[in-house]
Amino acid sequence: MSQATSATGGGASYAAAGVDIEAGDRAVELMKEWVRKTQRPEVLGGLGGFAGLFDASALKRYERPLLASATDGVGTKVDIARRMGVYDTIGHDLVAMVMDDIVVCGAEPLFMTDYICVGKVHPERVAGIVKGIAEGCVLAGCALVGGETAEHPGLLGPDDFDVAGAGTGVVEADRLLGADRIRTGDVVIAMASSGLHSNGYSLVRHVLFDRAGMALEQQVDELGRTLGEELLEPTRIYSLDCLALTRTTDVHAFSHITGGGLAANLARVVPDHLHATVDRSTWAPGAIFDLVGTAGRVERLELEKTLNMGVGMMAVVPADSVDVALTTLADRNLDAWVAGEITERGDHSTGAALTGDYAS
Repeated sequence: MSQATSATGGGASYAAAGVDIEAGDRAVELMKEWVRKTQRPEVLGGLGGFAGLFDASALKRYERPLLASATDGVGTKVDIARRMGVYDTIGHDLVAMVMDDIVVCGAEPLFMTDYICVGKVHPERVAGIVKGIAEGCVLAGCALVGGETAEHPGLLGPDDFDVAGAGTGVVEADRLLGADRIRTGDVVIAMASSGLHSNGYSLVRHVLFDRAGMALEQQVDELGRTLGEELLEPTRIYSLDCLALTRTTDVHAFSHITGGGLAANLARVVPDHLHATVDRSTWAPGAIFDLVGTAGRVERLELEKTLNMGVGMMAVVPADSVDVALTTLADRNLDAWVAGEITERGDHSTGAALTGDYAS
């Protein structure tokens, strides 16, 4: 008898093929409480409709509103969550990857939707993932207006899952941040990461598990906790920090340090005729970065183009705005420092580069 045939010997059914609609309904009920916590006044209706509704009349206060959108996932970090059986933090990573891209242009995050794909619906597990997404949305100041949970038996194992999301924000046209605002003499401010964030985990997993033979439950003295706890540390969500900075200083640009590393991401917001120089000696990357480099004998340049090296977001501000910017971020309990400057391109072949050696 095929697996898609019911136990009673009758015809095939969706449940016998591996899709449990009742479990999906149970997951929706469990997640409703968390989704409600993210609601903004502009959100209409509740969870369960075919589409999330956002009252666009709220944008009338803008002279020329520009909508900003982004979509992303969290990569192979989901494998760490699966192996540890911890599902309520990975959503923070998802919101950070999406909403911190949106805030780079100065946009206020408005709303987000998610997509969760599983091999088998475990209602409490799915609700845990959504709980993390909802908590992340609160930290980013946006609403979670809907999403989709898809069960893919036969393609994913019963415990396998992946997450993705899409978000929308808004910025006044004359407040749009980016390369055209940056000037010679501007200062680059670095904002500390909470760890690896959600990039480079294919390298990290290969190095620490395959090459070094380490285990998630292994206590690592340099980290002050287990390896699994370090690897699952949620990504810092900078959205409200960045918006606070735009209210207190004349920010010219932000750069979200994700895949590709610090120099490559900073170069994306530097105009062609200018160059950003970042001094490594202004900070010391966390112990996890040294652990990955040492365990895998990974060269520094390879680490730097894969991992954030302790910097999750950068701001480019005029020199006379530095003190206010650092005070604003310190008041928000975010470690930040002057890391570099903007100069003429000259003989530099790239838009941004790192110089010097990291502080010890």
